[in-house]
Amino acid sequence: MMRMRSWISIAALGLASLYGGLAEAHEAGQETASVLQAKALPDAPGKFGVVALVSFEPGQAATPHLHDGSLFAYVLEGEVVSQMAGEEAVTYRQGDSWYEIPRLGHPVARNASTSKPAKLLVWALIGEGKPIKEPLPQ
Repeated sequence: MMRMRSWISIAALGLASLYGGLAEAHEAGQETASVLQAKALPDAPGKFGVVALVSFEPGQAATPHLHDGSLFAYVLEGEVVSQMAGEEAVTYRQGDSWYEIPRLGHPVARNASTSKPAKLLVWALIGEGKPIKEPLPQ
């Protein structure tokens, strides 16, 4: 049991480091993210459940990207514009939520406001050793 906990702790640190680049990106005008929890899922071998807080300062946007696994987002504060490949952009407000299909391009994710911050609570299902967010292929 202790060995499993150590492995999970190491995996959680690895997942947190995946978000480290996002924290640095904050200075460049992109969102920041903090991993709140990351756990190996015993009923889904090889998969991790990750809960993260994603923050957008006024006017900030994410670079076009995709996610390796399923992702659920819930708006805690403010408004966020999100557009998935082949779909229209949607503005989600505090209390709204949505689902993102694995590996479907996410060309737009941004704060709808230039004067107020926005925050999302995100739950993602990702494969072991996979980043939660990858740049959208050209």
